Amino acid sequence: MKLYDYLPSQNGWKVRALAAQLGIALETEYVSIFEGGARTPAFLQKNPMGAVPVLELDDGRSIAESNAILCFLAEGSPLLPADPVERGRVLQWLFAEQNHIEPVIGSLRYWTLTGKLPRRAASLIDAKRSAGEQRLDMIERHLERHPFLANDRYSIADLAVYAYGHLAEDAGFSFARRPAWRAWMARVAEAAAPLPPVVPYDVDPHASREL
Repeated sequence: MKLYDYLPSQNGWKVRALAAQLGIALETEYVSIFEGGARTPAFLQKNPMGAVPVLELDDGRSIAESNAILCFLAEGSPLLPADPVERGRVLQWLFAEQNHIEPVIGSLRYWTLTGKLPRRAASLIDAKRSAGEQRLDMIERHLERHPFLANDRYSIADLAVYAYGHLAEDAGFSFARRPAWRAWMARVAEAAAPLPPVVPYDVDPHASREL
């Protein structure tokens, strides 16, 4: 299988992390997203939304969206339960991550590290920061009662939220008053080992461009 990837992307990172944990070898093709590499006709045939990561299967079919790829790779493993209710709880957190974590913490981190924050409206930044604080507090309360996000055991739900969540300080958030979050991050890092390195945006000379 081939992974179409962009190294600084934590959405790509989570796929790399799961593949490493499960011992799945992936061929990799890197996409220069800031040069339009994800908007070419050939790439749009693989993912009409024009985003990475995309997993291309051996038979030529493709799966886009990082959490969908996690589900595909984890199928049949303990990281994606077969029980419908337990699986539903994992999916609950996968949907929450893409609706409430990546668009808030991920966006603020991306804008901060690529110098785009001053180009954004103050009202938009404030709204995302407020939403991010609320989301982190909500997850903190959940983790005060549970060791992991879904079914009280490690799953791809934890890996998905960890991908951008453990880097929230890059976006100006603080873990200082969130001990349950800090303890959870340590548990995930242990359960998901070996984790791939986080790649900085400055490896890409084009990262300061707008998408």
